[in-house]
Amino acid sequence: MKAVLQKIPRATNASSILLDRRLDDSIPFQWHHHPEFELTLTLNSRGQRFIGDHVGAYDDGDLVLVGSNLPHTWHSSSKVDALEPHVALVLWFHPEWVERLDDGFVELAGVKAMFERSAPGLQFTREVAARVRPLFESLRRQAPEERLPDVLSLLTLLAREQEVVPLSTRVVMPSGRSVDRGRLDRVLDHIHLHYTENPSMAALADLAALSLSGLHRLFLRHLNMPVSEYLMRLRIGEACALLSGSGRSIAHIAETVGYRSIANFNRQFKAVKGMTPREFRSRFRSAG
Repeated sequence: MKAVLQKIPRATNASSILLDRRLDDSIPFQWHHHPEFELTLTLNSRGQRFIGDHVGAYDDGDLVLVGSNLPHTWHSSSKVDALEPHVALVLWFHPEWVERLDDGFVELAGVKAMFERSAPGLQFTREVAARVRPLFESLRRQAPEERLPDVLSLLTLLAREQEVVPLSTRVVMPSGRSVDRGRLDRVLDHIHLHYTENPSMAALADLAALSLSGLHRLFLRHLNMPVSEYLMRLRIGEACALLSGSGRSIAHIAETVGYRSIANFNRQFKAVKGMTPREFRSRFRSAG
């Protein structure tokens, strides 16, 4: 249940990258992040969505725009049609492309503004998702040169929508400093692989080629939180997935996500989620 910095290949013949992901068994819980903006339409699947510090239920037709370098994952619990696979239709957009969107095309200023608002992740309404779903699904059958007009149409339709819900309360603040981005990516990559193992601050600082105080400032500048809180939120996110999707004991879950003290786990879980692990599990069971 760990993930690394996801390397999105740069397409040489397209402005966006399309992934048609189909999974027969489940969508696994795998924290990951990447510089690219991500628009994901999830079909024939139900479960929990994790965007930054947000945890929420999703259903067939879930449509979300994830901001640059915002940690995220989905975790399925069931299918709508048991005979068909879980489907995630994903469009990735490189930050450089987004930055140049309105250069010479003032009509796309609203689309660029939508990407800029997506730092915490944006959830679109079911009505909007249903409206754009045929357009999104048609992209799978198109060559890159045919796809671009429909991608721009899709983004334009979404940019006009006012009823969007920001998801995470903590966001990654993009920076134009490539040195900072490289340092942050190295550290986040390591954290996403080893967050249950309590990585030392000294080791993380070495990865970033910074002092401990420099590492602290890097996280505050880009994530608006110290390293310790970022680690805590990743652990609590995985704990939420286990609490809602497995019958393991709370003590076992606490140990799995890296807590040696059940009391500390309960305290930090309540601080992040506003309820105890037992209350969280009961709420998801009653909702199901």
